[in-house]
Amino acid sequence: MSTEATSSPTALLELRDVNTHYGAVHILKDVNLAIYPGELVCLLGGNASGKTTTLKALLGMVTPTSGEVVLDGEVVNHRPTSYRVANGVTMVPENRRLFKRLSVKENLMLGAYLRKDKDEIESDLEYVYDLFPRVKERINQKSGTLSGGEQQMVAIGRALMSRPKVLLMDEPSMGLAPALVQQNFELIQQINDEGMSIFMVEQNANMALSIADRGWVLQTGMVVLNDTAEALLANPEMRAAYLGEA
Repeated sequence: MSTEATSSPTALLELRDVNTHYGAVHILKDVNLAIYPGELVCLLGGNASGKTTTLKALLGMVTPTSGEVVLDGEVVNHRPTSYRVANGVTMVPENRRLFKRLSVKENLMLGAYLRKDKDEIESDLEYVYDLFPRVKERINQKSGTLSGGEQQMVAIGRALMSRPKVLLMDEPSMGLAPALVQQNFELIQQINDEGMSIFMVEQNANMALSIADRGWVLQTGMVVLNDTAEALLANPEMRAAYLGEA
């Protein structure tokens, strides 16, 4: 897999020297990262490290005070979230955030809301059903009646219905029973193996690095480590700070 080069024209999605502020508070500090086609990469860090703000900057929910957000070679700093979704970036949000009174199918179809190729939506629904047979079994059920694991499947399926170039995932293991966490990461790896580029924000560093190609570690808004997943797993500093080993 290619090593990071934030100026590379082949990157699908990039942050270049991005700084963000909430009022006078400096959150992200000269952050550089790039996601390349077919990669599964992760962003790690503790609470208040800037992980969520990074996602918001990529999605257009936060505008950098300096630096650039680049989508497929285009600087999109002032493009709205809807533009970025329509052009290939979508997110599986933390805690799923399904519309619980809507059926499973209605939630999935919301993922295709901005698509113009309406004739291909049905085939993508079938792809989601093949990926998640349990979702198909519950297609007419209200989403709020599903288990946490089933809701996560629907949330991933809804995101895939937008036909993204890059799938952003915010804490995909959060709120899942331990027995479901492994299954969830296996599904994420399967989706990546089929060609989807994935950028995952996750606190479970061991699990994230076990399936990722590369990773970054944020501390107080700064990238302090950036390497292959294999190298990060072997890094003594990483092991002490994030993998629970002295």
